[in-house]
This record gives sequence, C-alpha cells and structure tokens, in this order.
Amino acid sequence: MTWEQDGVRIADPAQVVLEAEPGRRLAYTWHTFTPEFGKAVGLSDDVVAKMASERRSKVTFEIEPIGRIVKLTVVHDDFEPGSTVLEMVNEGWPQFMSDLKTLLETGDTLPADPHGSRRDENRGS
Repeated sequence: MTWEQDGVRIADPAQVVLEAEPGRRLAYTWHTFTPEFGKAVGLSDDVVAKMASERRSKVTFEIEPIGRIVKLTVVHDDFEPGSTVLEMVNEGWPQFMSDLKTLLETGDTLPADPHGSRRDENRGS
C-alpha cells in the first residue's frame, strides 16, 4: 500500500489492506514513519524515531446504512502501551472527521487553525 501526505509518498510492503468489503468496511495497517514524513509535517527526529519503533496499529472504517443516512465509524487500535503514535493521532482523527463532515455538508473543508493545535506541543524540537 502507498501512503501520500504533505508531499511525501511512502511505499512499504508492510503497509497492507487487512480487510476490504466495498461500500461496507476497510481495514489497513497504519503507515510507515520516515524522516522525510517527519520533516514534511514538522516532527523532530526523536519523535519520528519513537513512532517508527512502535508496532503498526490498525485503522478500520465501517459504513452502516441507517435508513436514508449512513453512519461512518472509524476505529484506530492495536497501539502499544504508552504509544507516541496514539498520542499524535488523538489530535488528527477528530480534525479529519470534522473536515470530512464539513466537506460532505458544504463542499469545502474547515479552514486551517491559524493558532496551531495542542499537537504542535508534541512535535519536539
């Protein structure tokens, strides 16, 4: 599986789709953390090294029709105790889901937070 974010493309055979049921469910291993990725998103080398040393976590998207609407459930699990990755994604998923909801409702995503987020405090120096 190939992951692209912030101008960085990561292809790693260990990034795999675990389950795929079109229109219902998708599960995959969370991506590889490289120095290039860290630089692109403003993470310190130490934080990237911590994240890269952890086992891969898993992301699952489930789509459930409920009458004329659809419920989307996202579960990101299988973290190590004290996971740095968990700490980082706890900030990212709520923003992603909020952006997705706004995009579906209005056709646009939310504007970027001009004040940064708490996640910036965890990026290291």
